[in-house]
Amino acid sequence: MTRQALITGIGGREPKVDAGAFVAPTSSVVGDVTLHAGASVWYGAVLRGDVERITVGADSNVQDNCTLHADPGFPVAVGERVSIGHNAVVHGATVEDDCLIGMGATVLNGAVIGAGSLVAAQALVPQGMRVPPGSLVAGVPAKVKRELTEEERQGVTLNGTMYAALAEEHRGAVGGGL
Repeated sequence: MTRQALITGIGGREPKVDAGAFVAPTSSVVGDVTLHAGASVWYGAVLRGDVERITVGADSNVQDNCTLHADPGFPVAVGERVSIGHNAVVHGATVEDDCLIGMGATVLNGAVIGAGSLVAAQALVPQGMRVPPGSLVAGVPAKVKRELTEEERQGVTLNGTMYAALAEEHRGAVGGGL
């Protein structure tokens, strides 16, 4: 059985998916969602732009079972070369370029994750928190622990590069392009 991703408009809000993006079968892209070139949305992920805009930048990946949603006045903006780990939630927040949001982490309305930062697995970034660029953030509630090392920054970049290659492999196996 072949399954397709749900890519649909709602209430006059329509998705814009670049032809170079990968949207896996079983994922949902609904409403005002923009996926730029090289972006990938993995199995079971839900990007629901029914209330506010959601933007996923070039070469960013939204991994399996993630949820991206918003509240009025709190759109979701994901920069370029960002990895959002399995089961993470980004709700009404901004994630700047070259970040990694760890598996199961939650980032709430109005939070801004500065460029080059890493949010640890299971962290809860509270509403309105501003994370300085290049930071490691962890805990419930999340706190800035320290600056990332150069090795950690390279690991964040490597994760994104790996997902870009995987997206091409999966596109060949299951489709997912437009």
